[in-house]
Amino acid sequence: MELQTEPLDWRDGDVPVSRRFDDPYFSLDNGLAETRHVFLTGNDLPARFTDGFHIAELGFGTGLNLLATLQIWRASGQTGTLHFTSFEAFPMQPADMIRAQQAFPELALIANELAPFWVENARNITLHDLTFTMIEGDARDTLKTMTHTADAWFLDGFSPAKNPELWGPDLLNLVARNTAPDGTAATYTAAGHVRRSLDAAGLITTRVPGFGRKRHMTIAQKAA
Repeated sequence: MELQTEPLDWRDGDVPVSRRFDDPYFSLDNGLAETRHVFLTGNDLPARFTDGFHIAELGFGTGLNLLATLQIWRASGQTGTLHFTSFEAFPMQPADMIRAQQAFPELALIANELAPFWVENARNITLHDLTFTMIEGDARDTLKTMTHTADAWFLDGFSPAKNPELWGPDLLNLVARNTAPDGTAATYTAAGHVRRSLDAAGLITTRVPGFGRKRHMTIAQKAA
């Protein structure tokens, strides 16, 4: 995949849609509610949070998952530092990212706090309670250089039918290898080949109710 910024269209004024993959970046129903249901609840967060908890993500997109996670980290009274690593092949332009985040007024305080970093095209952010890293490039290559295992994964690429590169068995095997014992993963898709690949890699899957119009989604856990 050639590395470049992402050409967009906008649906209903607020929802960015990738021209490359012909897929919206978040749910047309309620992107924030979807993030909370799929990635936060799906990884049993905030209950599992501890100082130094490490979340890794395939597909940074608009940054919605980061904002929602940092909000719940703070709202649940955590102390210490949240580590968040995101792998992204096609970063959005800063102005597009900021525009997309404005669709979620609940996250406005955190969005405004981080906006200056996006304007500067920051790929590393350090706050008093957050260490964030965006790793650009094809995750099939960049994930091989990951040095710290993740306690939870957000598998948030575009749909497997439209972005199969982020759902192949080799990449999901790398995800499993870079998951801490008892670590978890969650994704909005319940596609059979994705669940089979995760199972084969050692992340044992469970199909659970999905968000909105999606009947099912997938959660997974690595054996201790």
